Amino acid sequence: MQWRQLVHDIRLSGRYTTSAEAERVVRAVLTVLGGHVSGDERCALARLLPQEAAEVFTRQIPLTEPLSAPAFVDAVAGHLTHVSAAEARWATGTVLTLLARHAGDELTRRILAELPRGYALLFGLADLTPAAAA
Repeated sequence: MQWRQLVHDIRLSGRYTTSAEAERVVRAVLTVLGGHVSGDERCALARLLPQEAAEVFTRQIPLTEPLSAPAFVDAVAGHLTHVSAAEARWATGTVLTLLARHAGDELTRRILAELPRGYALLFGLADLTPAAAA
């Protein structure tokens, strides 16, 4: 996949009016995601991304403890500025769903295993993790 193709796909999936808007969304989500994926999964995802996207993603130092899914969306909103919570959620879901499709089920499952509960929905997947017994 090439950078232009990634931006084009995000523009179509997210129904963004311009490529510049789609590019801004891709960069924001990859910046935050780069702090959350580590190890072999980080390397595997970076290899699948276009060079420019991989650089944005790998430039981030992985956090010692990932944010909750809602806090992740808030962090994306902070990178986008002047967007509502719903717009940040849409942007996050658009990019992560496309990345999940591109990465495939096995890599996506491995990435989700590193993250707190609640991320599956951001990747366009059902969260089938059983709730903890009370």
